[in-house]
Amino acid sequence: MKLLHSTIIGQGQALIIAHGYFGMGDNWKSMATRFAKHFEVHSVDQRNHGKSFHTDDFNYEVLVEDLYHYINHYHLKDVILLGHSMGGKVAMLFAVTYPEMVNKLVVVDIAPKYYPPHHEFILKALNSVDFEKIASRREVASVLKQHIDAPGVIQFLLKNVYWKDKGKLAFRFNLESLTENNNEVGEALPSFTNYDKPTLFLKGENSGYIAQNDADLIELHFPIAKIITVKNSGHWTHADNPEDFYDKVAQFLSEN
Repeated sequence: MKLLHSTIIGQGQALIIAHGYFGMGDNWKSMATRFAKHFEVHSVDQRNHGKSFHTDDFNYEVLVEDLYHYINHYHLKDVILLGHSMGGKVAMLFAVTYPEMVNKLVVVDIAPKYYPPHHEFILKALNSVDFEKIASRREVASVLKQHIDAPGVIQFLLKNVYWKDKGKLAFRFNLESLTENNNEVGEALPSFTNYDKPTLFLKGENSGYIAQNDADLIELHFPIAKIITVKNSGHWTHADNPEDFYDKVAQFLSEN
């Protein structure tokens, strides 16, 4: 089985960071550096993302098995799992599937519920980029702007553009597989699954991903979970308010 690409820094208890859809471990570089003062931080690239392998298969079950293989490969024990958005869904499913391997769980701005597909406009924009005709990041940005009016989202996506060969740009993520399997990203955590160890849900104050009425469902799956709001932040809470985000996670991780 193929091994996920990762960046590992720091020493101590293992803290694994699972990024969101269209992301990569490198998106968490500055936050990982802060956590590395107290933990051995593993910023992974999930399959079809970053520098990890590409496959046709893409769903939460295979993403969890990728993480299981990764943890066993590095002989990690009692890991702390921190997952954002899609990565939060992976972290939740991993925790309820292999609770004996997880010491604490941090879920960032996502609930265990079903989300209707809502990334179609991003996928349409990305599939409009023809790298046979485009030879600069500026040209990629110009195409994306025709479909996406959020500069932050465009900058986020542009981080995936790299020189695949001399004079030939490409996306790091497997766009074909992500397009084909887009419906998988919104899947809910399976019913009657739970993880009864310390769990923290962080909600972006200006994000709608975790609604007020999601608390009961969260408690059903994660009986001792705390739900805390990160002020002045949207879906990318760690980027919008890194100080508040770090303080809240660090406080949670320091508790017995």
